[in-house]
Amino acid sequence: MNNFDLKDLYGETRTFSGRALVFWFVLIFLTLLLVARMFYLQVVQYDRYTTLSNKNRVLLQPIAPNRGLIYDRNARLLAENTASHSVTITKEHTPDIEQTIATISEIISVSERDRKKFMTDLKQRRRPYQSVPLRYRLTEEEIAKLAVNAHRLPGVSVEAQLVRHYPLKDSTAHVLGYVGRINEQELKNIDVARYAGTDSIGKLGVEKFYEAELLGQVGFQKVEINARGRVLRVLERSAPAPGMDLQLYLDARLQQVAEQALGDKRGAVVAIDTETGGILVMVSNPSFNPNLFVTGIDFDSYAELRDSPDLPLFNRAIRGQYPPGSTLKPFVALAGLELGYINWEHTIYDPGWLQLTKGGRYYRDWKKWGHGRVNLETAIVQSCDTYFYEMAQRMNVDAMHDFIWQFGFGQQTGRDIGEALKGVLPSSDWKKNSLGQSWYRGDSLNLSIGQGYMLATPLQLATATAVLANRGRWLQPHLVKQIKYKDGEDKSVDKTVQKGSTERDLTSLGDMQLKNGEDWEKIIHAMELVVHGEHGTARKTGQGAQYKMAGKTGTAQVIGIKQDEEYDEKNIAERNKDHGLFIAFAPVKAPKIAIAIIVENGGGGSTAAAPVARKILDAYLVEGSS
Repeated sequence: MNNFDLKDLYGETRTFSGRALVFWFVLIFLTLLLVARMFYLQVVQYDRYTTLSNKNRVLLQPIAPNRGLIYDRNARLLAENTASHSVTITKEHTPDIEQTIATISEIISVSERDRKKFMTDLKQRRRPYQSVPLRYRLTEEEIAKLAVNAHRLPGVSVEAQLVRHYPLKDSTAHVLGYVGRINEQELKNIDVARYAGTDSIGKLGVEKFYEAELLGQVGFQKVEINARGRVLRVLERSAPAPGMDLQLYLDARLQQVAEQALGDKRGAVVAIDTETGGILVMVSNPSFNPNLFVTGIDFDSYAELRDSPDLPLFNRAIRGQYPPGSTLKPFVALAGLELGYINWEHTIYDPGWLQLTKGGRYYRDWKKWGHGRVNLETAIVQSCDTYFYEMAQRMNVDAMHDFIWQFGFGQQTGRDIGEALKGVLPSSDWKKNSLGQSWYRGDSLNLSIGQGYMLATPLQLATATAVLANRGRWLQPHLVKQIKYKDGEDKSVDKTVQKGSTERDLTSLGDMQLKNGEDWEKIIHAMELVVHGEHGTARKTGQGAQYKMAGKTGTAQVIGIKQDEEYDEKNIAERNKDHGLFIAFAPVKAPKIAIAIIVENGGGGSTAAAPVARKILDAYLVEGSS
């Protein structure tokens, strides 16, 4: 029997046919299942998957608005926006961040600081698909190199943006402040939607106080991208609204004159327009270059500024609190007159000192042998300490405090200067609450000559001088003159600093009224003699002036001198020497400008501070009008 006879051809045919039929049933079933799935995805779920597809293909990108510009009173540009290019990375389009950064580093220079800052910013991203800058301020050569290697860099783009720039650099740093990267704390307090197009915010000064006006409104655009995250085309665009421009009262030319007059001395100058209250000059020396902070300052540069013993980051003009010294005497004199403790005919004999009790402490005059017989005018002209000691020992300190407070001492005087400090105007309640001690007559003596617990900022001294120049008319000092609104109209500013509930409201202060209005003129005449009189402490400053000014010198001790010691300037360390102060306004009859100056460790106010004032007043009243 052969093998052929054993095969069941019919059975094999039937088995094959059965298997083929099953296969075709399975194939048809799977085909129907696939068609059903395709129908479900493409018809039933069309809207959903179209949306998901568009999310992968179409992005909504914010467009940063142009930040508002800042000008001085003469339309000189103080803060502008300049074009800059940066290389950015979008995480969602980059498979390996570390490898991408390493590749970029092979093409252009990327520092370790750039890497660390990028990783920090990446963690602080406010939304997905937000590109994060790795390096700013690319050169044309670096842009070209990145373009040639674009195929190696998925998710990497070279983006153009406007970066804040301050043309006058150090000169306006403490006035304008600067913008910088938004930090974590700020991120908690801002409207994220409004800041969608920018990673910068005002940090100090005008930039911070007027942030809402300068920022502008963010715009948006829908863009189509490819699989590598490259933008193919713009589908829709909503243009951003630029921020509002500001014009300050600040005079940039006068600001630079003040800087040059101070030279390399540490100190501050504040000058106020007595007609408007606008701040013409606000100098704190030394200063710093705010452009370093705009895109992020490197660690070494910041450490150099932070650790400098000259404190360039510290705004002495509004945060420096100094004993005002004898510059306080005109205000104390007015308090004595108004409260009835002295009159213009009252005289004392000054032997060079005063004792409250026999055998007690000597409160010494700056002139060792005294001034002899003096009245109030002579006491101001020659700055006789003993005259004010004698008056203060009889004066109620709280009454003196309340009168002097009306000039702006002990409070935040600026309308739009958010970082200014209040200084200290002591009283019996202040000492009890702050130190847990009672007030003594000796404290009153120190206060009468601007020493002891009394502290004032240069801004406060300039403000008080402006009130005196205006014969009691009150003007709150402020920086911004006009805001250019979107409708193109220039409008004056009415923006105030928020005050704590325990503070008295400065805006409630009305013009000062004296019982005897002639006291204004007499005090001012005495201050005029300080500068133009034969025996005035600042008589050299007034020589040859083409206008009449009223002024008062002041010297503030930095270290205490024992009873049996004399102040020996030659043997005292430079940073322990007295501060020199000077306040003034001019012209006397129709004041246009009031000024306050402090020169740290400069010695007497007549030699250190008064000459600085003369240069500024000449530049404003003589050169400015020529």
